Amino acid sequence: MIYQQLSRLIKQALTIGFIEEHDQIYVRNQVMHLLNLTNFPEDTIPSIEDSIPNLLESIVEYAARHQVIEDIFEEKEMLAASIMNCFMARPSDINRTFYAKYEQSPQAATDYFYQLSQNSNYIQLKRIQKNIHFKTNTPYGKMDITINLSKPEKDPKEIKRERELKQDLNYPKCVLCIENEGYAGRVGYPARANHRVIRVPLLKENWYLQYSPYVYYNEHSILLAEEHRNMKIDKQAFERLVQFTEMFPHYFIGSNADLPIVGGSILGHDHYQAGNYKFAMAQAEDAFTFALDPFKHVLCSVLKWPLSVIRLQSKNKEQLIAAANFVLESWKGYTDESASIYAFSNNISHNTITPIARLHTNGVHELDLVLRNNRTSDEHPMGIFHPHADVHHIKKENIGLIEVMGLAVLPARLKEELAEIKKYLLDEACHIADYHQAWSKQLKETYGSIKDNNEALSIIMEELGKKFTKALEDAGVFKNKEQFLRFINSLNRSDDTI
Repeated sequence: MIYQQLSRLIKQALTIGFIEEHDQIYVRNQVMHLLNLTNFPEDTIPSIEDSIPNLLESIVEYAARHQVIEDIFEEKEMLAASIMNCFMARPSDINRTFYAKYEQSPQAATDYFYQLSQNSNYIQLKRIQKNIHFKTNTPYGKMDITINLSKPEKDPKEIKRERELKQDLNYPKCVLCIENEGYAGRVGYPARANHRVIRVPLLKENWYLQYSPYVYYNEHSILLAEEHRNMKIDKQAFERLVQFTEMFPHYFIGSNADLPIVGGSILGHDHYQAGNYKFAMAQAEDAFTFALDPFKHVLCSVLKWPLSVIRLQSKNKEQLIAAANFVLESWKGYTDESASIYAFSNNISHNTITPIARLHTNGVHELDLVLRNNRTSDEHPMGIFHPHADVHHIKKENIGLIEVMGLAVLPARLKEELAEIKKYLLDEACHIADYHQAWSKQLKETYGSIKDNNEALSIIMEELGKKFTKALEDAGVFKNKEQFLRFINSLNRSDDTI
């Protein structure tokens, strides 16, 4: 059976053009070695075709059953990645092909690399398909809601092994470092044998483009610095974002903020996130426009959006970048006690920006600057401008770049918990988590008893959108136009500092 599965895997790789005809024997021998197979029957006939993820899974299960590897998640991940690495070209060849296709068009290049990352099973398509995803209407447009079911839970054996192993290794330094390319993995650290990156020079530095293994949106990619250094939002960050959109005009690119609470989960390695997807924020209307007096060629507006966002647009990229840096430096020192905004506490900086860049087909560069503040208080110990306690039963994690743009990444626990709430609305026997009790009663009071399953589901989806919108509104530093105008007026009063 294992010989048939391996033959099917090779045949499928041939069918999709992942390998060529004359690669078959080489690939087979490499995988046989990983599986401790010393013979391959000549009369082996591949049976019914299947997808690479399914075939790979069955081969790895064979290895676990026959004690080629231990039957734990991380061992399986390492073997799966190593098997697919046997099918892959060297990084230099992949980069050469990428830039050959780039000569046709930037999109041809990214299409090639995105497909390669799926074919190699680096992008975990089978797991991603488990995610629950839908759009919901809000006052700010259609938001994306995702319940993340793609990352498997660690089993007790795996957790025990991690505890027993001395975690004093520092190679690679983090999961974003360039040293992850081709890294086999270890207990407590993900397998990356089938991982490849594209070299992208920016501002005379080496940066690297890869796709996320668990893509949350179309062509969800990561651009990482070669040097392992902390995230930093500054003028150079704006310059890199703009330069990247010139290289890949079909992609947006943005950055998490560079401070805890308002930043992403990895602040220790400078990186950005990009992709070929139109978020609700990109389509947001202007709430009002304003002028930045020193920057005559830059159109400025405040978006109708739950967070506090300034949009800058210009065909003059130098003026655009200078304006963005001016806003950043002004915001970093801005205090408005009446809005609970303090720039510093004991010399600790609280203000920063989440930036997003796009290049429109008419040649207009666009930068969205999302104003962030990471102060905490006794009332809001997780953050004043962070999801508040009344939405923690749905979302209490950081509001990072993806959420800022209008895509909620919600915890897996909600799948089962929302199913129980749906039963409650349908007057069926249910068990509702304590932290959902108040919300469930509120839904019942608002909608009464529901008889139709689809109607109950629709209500829950709509109400999830409201909760996510509230989480974003909590993260907004300015709660009304008057507060925003005070900051904008301060910008135009500080012209002499430019």
